[in-house]
Amino acid sequence: MTLQQHHSLKVWHRRHWRDHPVEKNTWDTILTLWMCGWVGLPAALLIGMPWAEAASLAVLFLPGLYVALRIRLHRRGRLRCDWITALR
Repeated sequence: MTLQQHHSLKVWHRRHWRDHPVEKNTWDTILTLWMCGWVGLPAALLIGMPWAEAASLAVLFLPGLYVALRIRLHRRGRLRCDWITALR
C-alpha cells in the first residue's frame, strides 16, 4: 500500500465512523499491530528472540494483506466493502 492509500483510508474511516464503527475499529487494530511490528522488530533483534522477530516481521505486511483480502472478498460478492473506492 502506498502512503496515499493509507491516508485515503484514514480519511474515509474518519468520515464514515458513525455508519461503519466495526470497519473503523478493525482498521485501527490493523494499524496498531502494524506499528507494533515496526517497534517490536528492532527490540526483538536486540534481545535475540527469533519467534518475536518472525511475528514482528509478519505484521509489517498486515495492512496490505487485509486490504487485498477485503478487495478479493468484495469482488467475489462475499463481503461488501464501501471503502474500496477510496483507494483509487
